[in-house]
Amino acid sequence: MEKILIIIFLCCLQLSCNSFNSEKYNSIVKKSCHKAPACFEKIQAAIDAASDNSATPYRIHITAGIYREKILLTKSNVYLIGDVSKKTRIVFNDYAGKEFEPGKTLSTPGSSTFTIRAQDIFIANLTIENDFNFFANDALANDDPTRISGSQAVALFVDAPSDKVLVRDSELLGNQDTLFVNSGRSWFDQVLVAGNVDYIFGRGNAVFTNSDIKTVARGKANNPHGFITAPSTNIAFEYGLTFLNCRLTRDKSVADNSTPLGRPWHPTTVFADGRYADPDAVGKSIFINTWMDSHITIDGWYSMGGTAKDGGRKNFLPEDARFFEYKSTGAGAIVNNKHRQLDAADAEKYTLEKILGDWKPSNKIF
Repeated sequence: MEKILIIIFLCCLQLSCNSFNSEKYNSIVKKSCHKAPACFEKIQAAIDAASDNSATPYRIHITAGIYREKILLTKSNVYLIGDVSKKTRIVFNDYAGKEFEPGKTLSTPGSSTFTIRAQDIFIANLTIENDFNFFANDALANDDPTRISGSQAVALFVDAPSDKVLVRDSELLGNQDTLFVNSGRSWFDQVLVAGNVDYIFGRGNAVFTNSDIKTVARGKANNPHGFITAPSTNIAFEYGLTFLNCRLTRDKSVADNSTPLGRPWHPTTVFADGRYADPDAVGKSIFINTWMDSHITIDGWYSMGGTAKDGGRKNFLPEDARFFEYKSTGAGAIVNNKHRQLDAADAEKYTLEKILGDWKPSNKIF
């Protein structure tokens, strides 16, 4: 009788491990499914099983584990909810210079661990990481033949036609080009974004609230150490990269006065009269009520080169971009003519509600 009870207990335990709350979630991702219904061992497989353009959210529960895969999300109204961000990790190690066939490399967008091309997306309690070994590559001498030149390695790419993407209680980890926001509206709430070179960049309207923006170490000393933002906001767009009540932190090895808040990215673009830096990409980065550690430079911002019409190089100055602060605090919050300040009336334009417009995300997951 005792053996029978033990067998029954183990069977019940197995059923419990293979089950999930179907009233809350449409499917579950875990490392081993044992043929359980609506269970997938790959995140991409769970996404592929979602219906196209669902009228109601399709909720996927991702259990703790390290999922080494590249993700492409093209289905709208999908929720991806992990157990705990530090224990539920999506990781890959592609980089821009990686050759995928003779003479062709991935490029920056192709390096992304997780690419979104959809609307009404909610991501919570996940780490999304690109773990390409930037540090080791960066430590090599510039003339070392083994050094990779295309070291951009994106963790999360919000690509067209994305809009209304909410990422909450998550970590986005990388080095150069960690977060590429290039389309629509996205809201990053209570997240950690870590990187070193242009690690938040793109033309999208992205707002960050109550988040940590961490500058991480490099393989060898550089001056500047890196750059936090590189917006390419079109001049017609009112909002670009906006930081509200955030913290700019650093690794211990990141020196004082080493990291500008950003630089203006004018992407090389094909026009009717040639291929050159987009003159209408007048980047916008705004920091409001943000605590800044002392790694932030005294000058605040930096210039960035771009392709001139004649094929040469052109320098774009931060003074010609839309770079401003308001009520910054901390050792890196320096007020001078380089750290341009909004006045109180202008600062009122940068509330969460105004930035998101007619998008009013619900705090309810279920």
